[in-house]
Amino acid sequence: MSPKEKDFGAADGHRGRLRERFLERGLDALRDDEIIELLLTLGTPRRDCKAPARELLDKMGSLRRVFEAPVEELTRIKGVGPRNAMTVRLIHEVARKYLETRMAESTFLSGSSDVYDYLRHSMRDLDVEVFKVIYLDARHAVMSIEGLFTGTMTYNVIYLRELLRKALNCNAAAIVVAHNHPSGDPSPSPEDKALTRDIVFSTSLIDVKLVDHVIVGEDCFYSFADKGLIEVYLREFRRNPSMTFFKEVAEKGVTWGDGVQ
Repeated sequence: MSPKEKDFGAADGHRGRLRERFLERGLDALRDDEIIELLLTLGTPRRDCKAPARELLDKMGSLRRVFEAPVEELTRIKGVGPRNAMTVRLIHEVARKYLETRMAESTFLSGSSDVYDYLRHSMRDLDVEVFKVIYLDARHAVMSIEGLFTGTMTYNVIYLRELLRKALNCNAAAIVVAHNHPSGDPSPSPEDKALTRDIVFSTSLIDVKLVDHVIVGEDCFYSFADKGLIEVYLREFRRNPSMTFFKEVAEKGVTWGDGVQ
């Protein structure tokens, strides 16, 4: 047997033991580099994957960062080809989709932590801002979730109009809005506060409750409800229920037009 054939045999024996350990004892029985190694073997039939697995973990810094890395960055590591990179990305996306689906089928949102847990896997690591709306029934069970827009948050009455239309179409009793900050800092900007206030005003006009606006950051979040700002905006609205909002919309240079009556 040649040295190369011996290497193949040793690699096969090692990966076989990894697979057996995973099947018998689960993922907790493997170190992070062994998890990556096992994934790489799916796209590399005969080559030893220990070295590229360890290099991936060293370069990215954590298992999570490996899964979040783009294909181009993964394939810069010697021994990681396009098929390996696709396997890593596929596992990440399947896990995210599974969590979203499971939550959507069974979730009642009772507070900001529930909202964060519901959304963090799909929003935490994005490099652009994404604004989502969760539509709730009277029990605060999730009816549906939709992405409303992507990009830098700026005031636009079109978004408010679309939000209200969808809330009415699905007979939502309440909504939660959320967006991410790619910087990782969830502190609200003045634009975030202005938009939240306008959503409180506009949903109040159609008897739909804005439960919260959650900003998703890097392993943390900001809740307008927890900080008391939703209630502040509601009190402001009750003092002058409609005229204040429509006057300010006009002053911003946009027209409510064919919005919800």
